[in-house]
Amino acid sequence: MNPLFSIITVTWNAAQTVGATLDSVRRQTSSDYEMLIIDGASTDDTLAIVKQASIASLRVFSEPDQGLYDAMNKGIARARGRYLIFLNAGDSFADDTVLARLALLTADDPGVIYGQTQLVDSNRQVVGKRHLTAPKRLTAASMARGMVVCHQAFVARRDLVPEYDLKYRLSSDYDWCIRVLKNSPANAYAGREPIISYLADGMTTRHHRASLWERFRIMCHHYGVWTTIVMHLSFIPRYLKRRWKGSANRQ
Repeated sequence: MNPLFSIITVTWNAAQTVGATLDSVRRQTSSDYEMLIIDGASTDDTLAIVKQASIASLRVFSEPDQGLYDAMNKGIARARGRYLIFLNAGDSFADDTVLARLALLTADDPGVIYGQTQLVDSNRQVVGKRHLTAPKRLTAASMARGMVVCHQAFVARRDLVPEYDLKYRLSSDYDWCIRVLKNSPANAYAGREPIISYLADGMTTRHHRASLWERFRIMCHHYGVWTTIVMHLSFIPRYLKRRWKGSANRQ
């Protein structure tokens, strides 16, 4: 019998971060899942740490890939679960009951289950909320405001998901989420309590400007150039507010 959830974790030389992700999965009160490690032929201790994780449903694949989204596509192809959760190395479930709570929301067979995200540092301390809050009602049009739901907090029904578009190197997850929402008949909101702890040191954080440019191109593709320009003008106050808060916190 196939599991309800496939948790897909992509790794490459992630020995410093993957342990927290594995611990989070192992502590879940629900066992109706499989975990897939899609490793890009790591040369550090990543695979040794994974093999010591004691997760019964764990499947490990290690081979060279063409980057993060190519590895995610391999995860989609190998997943058996009804719903897919992409939990990157260093990210984790916000508490031990997340999968059990998400399972309750599958009763009506939504296309997407989604929720809130909190940010954590390398010591697993909560450092704040994500700057965008997931809305109570989510549609493809919602994503014209940006990545309103963190990719890790976006749980998609496997029969609805496309492959990630590899022409986008940093923000293919944004394009992917929009395409999934266009396919989804209905979506379920997991509530105000965060379901994901996001390690605030991801690839898009390190390549912020390039990621924003990709997102601009994705928005133009899905919503049109004029709508994208108008939406970006509306982002300016939000951007200035974040800059002001960041400056105030450093003083």
